[in-house]
Amino acid sequence: AALGAGFSDKTPAHTVTMACISSNQAMTTAFGLIASGQCEVVVAGGVEFMSDVPIRHSRKMRKTMLSLNKAKSLGQRLSVISRIRPDYFAPELPAVAEFSTSETMGHSADRLAAAFAVSRAEQDEYALRSHTLAKKAQDAGHLSDVIPYKVPG
Repeated sequence: AALGAGFSDKTPAHTVTMACISSNQAMTTAFGLIASGQCEVVVAGGVEFMSDVPIRHSRKMRKTMLSLNKAKSLGQRLSVISRIRPDYFAPELPAVAEFSTSETMGHSADRLAAAFAVSRAEQDEYALRSHTLAKKAQDAGHLSDVIPYKVPG
C-alpha cells in the first residue's frame, strides 16, 4: 500500500490485514509509535474495499495463465491457449467470511457475545452510545484530524 501510494521503498512501512479492524490497528500502532517517542510523525490509515471486492479467476484459468507466461514460442503459447475451456472463465466468487477463520462478522460477534455473556440489549446500548458519542465528536470538530485521502489508481 505504501509503495502504491508513492512512498519510497526506503520508508519504513507495514500492512495490517485484520478484516474489519485493520484501520483501527493501524491507528493504534501509530499512536503507540508517537507516544513511545519512536516517531514524531506517522501516516496511518485504513481502506474499505468491500464495495469493489477482488474477484479471482478460477484456479484452472490462473494455472493456464501462469503456463502461458512460461511459454517461449508462439507454438507453445497457442498450445496453452488451445487448452482453455469455457468453464475456466467462471470466476471464484468472493467470500464474506474472514479468511483465517472462515467466520462472518455476524457469527464472530454472536460467538463472542455468548462467550462473554453479553446480551443483545447490552450490545444495542453500546452501539447507540458509540454512535451518539461519535456524532457529538464530529459536530464538535474533534474529528477534524481525520482526512479522507484517495490514492490515485
